[in-house]
Amino acid sequence: MTATTTIQVSRKTRDHLAELAKERGMNIGQLVEALAAEQPTAAERAERLAAAREHVREVIGLDISDEEFDQAPDILGNIYKIAADKARVARSDAA
Repeated sequence: MTATTTIQVSRKTRDHLAELAKERGMNIGQLVEALAAEQPTAAERAERLAAAREHVREVIGLDISDEEFDQAPDILGNIYKIAADKARVARSDAA
């Protein structure tokens, strides 16, 4: 069994979380874990960015520097945004 902890939120927030959890068939702890899992940390985002750049270099064969990547449009960010939007719509449709 994993260790648990307590977090303090306003009653309004607690009630909101309880309603969201109920709608999704889970308890508040499970909901908070799911919400946290959806949000990558800065380190995880940096790791994904590095992996994406390496993928472009190795698989696509594009020899591009990090500086050139930084000047390019945020394609990966746009892909993540599109995926997140689609996930939100799917959750809304399922509810």
